[in-house]
Amino acid sequence: MKQLVQKLKNGSMQVLEVPIPQLQNGRLLVRTHYSLISAGTEGSTVATARKGLFGKAKERPQQVKQVFDTLKSQGPTQTYRAVMKKLDAYSPLGYSSAGKVVSVADDVKGFAVGDLVACAGVGYANHAEVVAVPANLCVKLAPDANLKHAAYNTVAAIALQGTRQADLRLGENCAVIGLGLIGQLTCLMLRASGIKVAGIDIDPYAFEMARGHCVDVGFERSTSGIAEKIKTFSGGLGVDAVVITAGSSSLDPINFAGELARKKGRVVVVGAVPTGFDRDPHYYRKELELRMSCSYGPGRYDPQYEEKGIDYPSAYVRWTENRNMQAFQELVYSGKIDIDYLTTHEFTLKDAAAAYDLILKRSEPFLGIVLRYDVGKPLSFEKIVTGKAKAAGRVSLAFVGAGSYAQGNLLPNIPKNDQNVVCKGVMTSSGTTSRRVAERFGFEFCTADENDIFLNDEINTVFIATRHDSHAAYVKKGLQAGKNIFVEKPLCLSIAELEQIEEILLAAGSSAPLLMVGYNRRFAQLARLLKEKMGRGSISMIYRINAGSIPPESWIQDPEIGGGRIIGEVCHFVDFLTFICGALPVRVYAAALPEPNNLQDVVNVSLEFANGSIGTISYFANGSKSLEKEYVEIYQAGVTGILRNFKELGIYSGGKPERKKLINQDKGQKMMVESFIKTVKDGGHVPIPHAEILAVSRTTFKVLESLHSREALLV
Repeated sequence: MKQLVQKLKNGSMQVLEVPIPQLQNGRLLVRTHYSLISAGTEGSTVATARKGLFGKAKERPQQVKQVFDTLKSQGPTQTYRAVMKKLDAYSPLGYSSAGKVVSVADDVKGFAVGDLVACAGVGYANHAEVVAVPANLCVKLAPDANLKHAAYNTVAAIALQGTRQADLRLGENCAVIGLGLIGQLTCLMLRASGIKVAGIDIDPYAFEMARGHCVDVGFERSTSGIAEKIKTFSGGLGVDAVVITAGSSSLDPINFAGELARKKGRVVVVGAVPTGFDRDPHYYRKELELRMSCSYGPGRYDPQYEEKGIDYPSAYVRWTENRNMQAFQELVYSGKIDIDYLTTHEFTLKDAAAAYDLILKRSEPFLGIVLRYDVGKPLSFEKIVTGKAKAAGRVSLAFVGAGSYAQGNLLPNIPKNDQNVVCKGVMTSSGTTSRRVAERFGFEFCTADENDIFLNDEINTVFIATRHDSHAAYVKKGLQAGKNIFVEKPLCLSIAELEQIEEILLAAGSSAPLLMVGYNRRFAQLARLLKEKMGRGSISMIYRINAGSIPPESWIQDPEIGGGRIIGEVCHFVDFLTFICGALPVRVYAAALPEPNNLQDVVNVSLEFANGSIGTISYFANGSKSLEKEYVEIYQAGVTGILRNFKELGIYSGGKPERKKLINQDKGQKMMVESFIKTVKDGGHVPIPHAEILAVSRTTFKVLESLHSREALLV
């Protein structure tokens, strides 16, 4: 399929052939008929992308700070990879569209193939021939709905949420500052509600369009005596509410709103404007109420609602983002508002770049700009060839999932000049990511169909770097297909999944494919030196992780998707201590600090090992960011080893300490990938014995069990 993308590095834009997105749980596949360009949001994104590096940095100071933080903690190599991954990526555009359903996930109810729908969401309702959209971001339409009008879905929901925040009653009045697309839609909805509307804009064209279609009175901002004129319009009181839909770096909209509002009135901020208003005379003396309007409405930014489809009960949350979209579509379909005049320009998808040039250059006046798609041509679900066909090598590999971690730490470490190592295919949930990774790292093809990888006889090795909830299913499918598997941690999310994987390995016996989990720290240069210096025998170990907090709404914290931080991250440190002492865990006891959200990410884990060694993992999410993330102490027979953040090692044995310090942090990713590929290619000892992989996973499940039982448990 074709999709509009741009590169953040230089702002170059193209319509690219990419795989159709995967149909994941809770989603619909929709063939797009029309999509709407948001001149404000998307225009700003494109304008920033077309600036030089200094201009980008000036526009996004928070991201610059993140770059410097990464440089400080991880060194220049990892920082460069992270920055270039972002700049070189194909960035999708668009977030409002309408079309026809072509496929429905098994767990989605209320939709069927052939339904007309309106779609919303950044990263979902893109400018693409086919989009995969969560059910709560889709609205079912009437069979004869106008899909061009329906494509205004997202921006209209934003406008409608702003009017709800204004909380106006029949017969009251409102001023709308900013008469762009969202401003015009706001005015239309207010008037349909029986509200008298005054519109204000600095652009004569927007002002004239509004005066002819959606306001009772309209003014250019520069009009002499404008505040008095609007006061007269409101019967001498001042308006009951002001909705700011303008986008500006100026304080004028917020201060002007205070001047227009009546005493005890409301000011609602929808557009991107600063809110550092002058306290006196208006906001203070009138006791004005300032409200923010959050995007499409309740449910926005909540993954439980948007991704997992868990609705809010209407008795308590009457208007969610989905119900806002439904209300808009009903207003349009019933003819209560007429938005036909809003579409001032229409382009085909292949001419989309010209639409953005029009927006940035403002070569002519515009309001709504829609993209039209060729829905007559057949859809292709075939894989996309991105490089020359390659003969199978001793290691013929594919990637399932290739996000930030894979692009920064796994793919760069695949040997590039070894003729025995062949990169065959890539599959990710995003077609744009699949295409870019295939091109950048020299893969033969990209695809949206997992069978192109798991049932491909030319592929013998699969790297799995997807979200945690899919790891076990892909591992099982790969092992049963006879593929060597490298899976990012964790191996799985439940003891049942672990037992199923173990059964597959046992059934295969000595002919079982190689299974490797991405426990990279045991491969770190300083970790191997530490193990060598400490020697054999029972040892005592302390591993402190200043993990930092992750919001409760993050997918990582979700038990069903990420597994939580113990399963998803603490497994790393269990593996590290297992490697250092050279024995399997046999007993575990864990205690967590009580937290409001019960995240269990401030935890102490005590471990006993088969050779008598003991270890403590202190995983703390409540520490200072200024402290190094990882700190390890190892004690044995008068020798102490201290490892700081995988950059500095000290060995203390009575005399002068032996020290080694690295320029770049080395957490072992390069050696890990190379060891795995070498084993696939040449045979020999597995980099991590299967028994250790299974024991580490089992131990993390026992950690959770111990937290609940408050007892020490055998592994």
